[in-house]
Amino acid sequence: THERRPILTTESGRAALGGSMRSVQHERPFQVVAMVLLPDHIHAIWELPTGDTDYSTRWRLIKGRFSRLWSPDGEAGVGPSRRRKSERNVWQRRFYEHTCRDETDIKRCIDYIHINPLKHGLAERVIDWPWSSFHRYLRLGDYPADWGSHAVWYGDEFRDAE
Repeated sequence: THERRPILTTESGRAALGGSMRSVQHERPFQVVAMVLLPDHIHAIWELPTGDTDYSTRWRLIKGRFSRLWSPDGEAGVGPSRRRKSERNVWQRRFYEHTCRDETDIKRCIDYIHINPLKHGLAERVIDWPWSSFHRYLRLGDYPADWGSHAVWYGDEFRDAE
């Protein structure tokens, strides 16, 4: 979010984001492989239809729809640069995109997404963070309930503390 505003985990933020994502999914299909919602940012892994690599348009549409739902008057406090680009003061301008190369890379990215609430000090255990696909993976048996509880950040990855 713009200036790291903690709006995404609020009830209205979650409703606006969910509605925006479902609307865009209907028009431009994608499957959510993994996702975590934090107060001021999102991490997601999407699977797009074969031959489709247009993540940018999907994010642009989601962010635009969210902005209109979140702040219908949208122009309050918007500077000239953002106004010229039809932007509002809800989202930061850029996002990071990474194409997963193989199953190992996908697993590493899913783990990173699920451990993110711990990385940001928002929970002491992964299972305690409610807005995460971790709970779906837990139900499927892909993770034990205490996964990540003893993780330590080693610069570029989490590993179990020894």
